[in-house]
Amino acid sequence: MPVKQNESQPTVREIMMEFAGKTGLSPASSAPRRYLWTDAFAVCNFLGLYQETGGEEFKDLALKLVDQVHDTLGRHRKDDSRTGWISGLDEEDGRLHPTKGGLRIGKQLQERGSNDPFNERLEWDRDGQYYHYLTKWMHALNRVSRVTGNLKFNTWAVELAKTAHARFVYAPSYDGPKRMYWKMSIDLSLPLVPSMGQHDPLDGFVTYNELQATAAKDPKKSMRNDLRAEIFDIANICEGRSWATDDPLGIGGLLFDACGVAQLIVSGNLEQAGLLETLLESSLFGLNSFVKENSLKLPAGYRPAFRELGLSIGLQAVGKIRELIEQKSGLLRKKDSLHSVVKSLSRYAGLREIIEKFWLEGTNREADTWIAHHDINWVMLATSLAPDEFLEL
Repeated sequence: MPVKQNESQPTVREIMMEFAGKTGLSPASSAPRRYLWTDAFAVCNFLGLYQETGGEEFKDLALKLVDQVHDTLGRHRKDDSRTGWISGLDEEDGRLHPTKGGLRIGKQLQERGSNDPFNERLEWDRDGQYYHYLTKWMHALNRVSRVTGNLKFNTWAVELAKTAHARFVYAPSYDGPKRMYWKMSIDLSLPLVPSMGQHDPLDGFVTYNELQATAAKDPKKSMRNDLRAEIFDIANICEGRSWATDDPLGIGGLLFDACGVAQLIVSGNLEQAGLLETLLESSLFGLNSFVKENSLKLPAGYRPAFRELGLSIGLQAVGKIRELIEQKSGLLRKKDSLHSVVKSLSRYAGLREIIEKFWLEGTNREADTWIAHHDINWVMLATSLAPDEFLEL
């Protein structure tokens, strides 16, 4: 396979091999340290190394990580009285359909019981299921299908999408549009945080369309792999919502999604140039506010690295979007307002170097804010250094 050159490749490789060793991926541990968000980025990073080097060991690590995530986070916790697959399937069917019950977050503490009082601080450390983590894993599975040509992984992603949509989306008791829960219990029977994440519907809309585009390539596709009903449903939830945020990870997420929308338009799988423009304008509004706060001047102890690195990854999506607009799509190229907002976003490209340089400095990684989220910080730094695979649909 062709090898692409990336000057950051040695650093990315070092980070990812350390991650594999310390979290029990390779060599395989009987009690691996798996966390769904981090592992979704890690799968893409291993696939990226495979694409760049042709090294089969990196593809193997991506596949082993998928299996380990399913075998760990698709099952009940070891400190839970329940055992087996959280889907309730028997052992054989569970292995055939490991995402049918969703996937645990991988938090340190057991989930809050139905009779336990709500504690906002503790809830951040308690297990359960997050919709926006599930969409990241759907994307990772879809990338495995795209890179390996094995559509089994897309099928697992679609099954996860159907389960997540059925359990997280609900109709309120009053006469209003459907909404989504932010956090659900491990078995998806109980909402643990009933409020709706600002970008959850958008993440779902873009990811469902990504999965649908890949599933359409399956000559044996069936109605079970069709997400049109879920896409219609979640598009209605997205209608009229505001996406603007000054949170760096949130801005990065908007740019991830904008990049996905641009690729879907170019490939003929979506016809919503207006949505792309809205997402880019919301990102620009958020960036203007974020820069005014001047938080990148603060010491490391006051800076959440993974949130900044999410922004850094998103900023690199701007260049990909510009390329798609200028070279590959008449629909986008004719829209002058898109060129204008992309040009404005490009003025912030230098923030990537500022963020990466800061967190590559060893003394800054001694801060409690880095150590407390060591795995996610390292993996997202690797993604920022080599983002192409993560940003590809």
